[in-house]
Amino acid sequence: MPKIIGSTLAEHREQVRTRLFSALARLMDATGFDTLTMSDIAAEAGVGRTSVYNHFADKESLLIGYIEHETGAFLVGLREALEGVTDPEERLRVYIRQQMSLTTTYHPAPGPDLRSLVSRDTVARLREHVREVELLLREILTDGVEAGRLPEQDVDSVVPLVHACLTGRAALRDPGERDRAVSATEEFVLRAVGAA
Repeated sequence: MPKIIGSTLAEHREQVRTRLFSALARLMDATGFDTLTMSDIAAEAGVGRTSVYNHFADKESLLIGYIEHETGAFLVGLREALEGVTDPEERLRVYIRQQMSLTTTYHPAPGPDLRSLVSRDTVARLREHVREVELLLREILTDGVEAGRLPEQDVDSVVPLVHACLTGRAALRDPGERDRAVSATEEFVLRAVGAA
């Protein structure tokens, strides 16, 4: 009989999911998604292979669960960081810093692009979570335009351009390099959207 982690079944399930998500993140960071197997993930998580299948039908459903979990946590943290910040320029700076603090969850891992490895349905589901984050950026930019702090612009066209500046780069591990990159990106994006 498998060992129960936690004091209740619900706690056990949550802890197993947390272990699986952490294992998936570590393995994706090290080798990429394409080479992973459910057995690799189970071994890295320290749970039985059958336990993985009790939670997720396959590697793609585990990836979706992981992205949903990470996006939810990111949005909570982002909203907390933005709480009480009213200046449009500073709100945009906070958004940029939060985005650039992300690890491989949203930034490239070794190997082929995730979109080329998963089904169209999975790509669509992953895209839904990006939209939630984009809505917050759209709100920040729209508020800046309405407050007269940013010039009139096509916000729908600007949002993906800003995101292109914030993603698609390897996570910088050296704190000095990271700080320089964040500062340069903040200034570039603020100039690009026409901040004073």
